[in-house]
Amino acid sequence: MPSPAIADLSTLHAIVPARGSGVGKSRLGEALDAEERLTLVVGMLLQTLEVLAAWPACRSIHVVTADAQLRRLVRSSTTAAAVMTESQPSGLNSALRDGREKAVRSGATAILYLPADLPYLTTVALDRMLEAADAALAAGSGLPLVVIAPADARVGTNALLVAPPDTIDPHFGEVSLEAHIRAAAHADASLQLVHDPALAFDLDTPDDLERLETARLLELQAAGQKALDALHDRVATAEVA
Repeated sequence: MPSPAIADLSTLHAIVPARGSGVGKSRLGEALDAEERLTLVVGMLLQTLEVLAAWPACRSIHVVTADAQLRRLVRSSTTAAAVMTESQPSGLNSALRDGREKAVRSGATAILYLPADLPYLTTVALDRMLEAADAALAAGSGLPLVVIAPADARVGTNALLVAPPDTIDPHFGEVSLEAHIRAAAHADASLQLVHDPALAFDLDTPDDLERLETARLLELQAAGQKALDALHDRVATAEVA
């Protein structure tokens, strides 16, 4: 019988899915028009990358997207995030598995799956994920670990840390919290849940938008608009040249 895999947090990579600037957050359509949604999607994505870039535990960031505009925006950011083109629009979890393969080829020993719709994300919140991972590592005496940050509704997953990377597959979607807990039990992994307000609140519906502070919404949209304007200026300059 092969020896069980040993968890190693020394080379943690983050995988951030970006589902598309044209259709992202369509459920917010009742509250925001297409342009407002676009600036919000871009602003939240860039905020996520900036927080990860400022988090010492994160060695590399991989953005997985099929959207050409988002790929250009990520490449022009100052976060040094790598961009992976989603080869087929085959679903979120398939894209995340593709991102995991790339991260592992790049040397990742642990993976943090982090959706780009957490408007209050901070490095302090991510530190709580890492502290929970350290606790799971100690409790499991080095055996595989899974750390989950549940969504507010307690049925979804807003962040998922896994070591080794292939301990469980990502199961984001409806009732993903239960799916991830079941997968961790099946893998005999040490499991920790992290309940943190900055990780629990994801912006997905008009009700979520009502709970978001107006100042934070405007800040995210302004950042998104600034990045889009800069991208358009670069494209226009290249066309003239």
